[in-house]
Amino acid sequence: MTGRAGPVDVELQYFDGCPNWTVAQERLLEALRRAGHDDVSIVLRRVETHEDAVAANFRGSPSFLINGTDPFPTGEGAPGLSCRVYRSPTGLSGCPSVEDLVTALG
Repeated sequence: MTGRAGPVDVELQYFDGCPNWTVAQERLLEALRRAGHDDVSIVLRRVETHEDAVAANFRGSPSFLINGTDPFPTGEGAPGLSCRVYRSPTGLSGCPSVEDLVTALG
């Protein structure tokens, strides 16, 4: 499978206490591979303080930015250091599925 034209910027935002960010990183790496973006490096952005969360509009850990946009916008809640949940066919999950990430990558 080939990826879309042009470069892709991918950022994974997290905080140290998040139990899901490493699984999210593994799924994101697999999604990049499946989408034909093996050459893309993931920028890991650790959010350490409430002020950092507000400045980054951080909606919880883990969060993803693809070309600067959150592909899973919720519009819920204020920015802060919290765990984020994602809807899936089987209920709520601590990170999106590989398939959802591939879709988000285009």
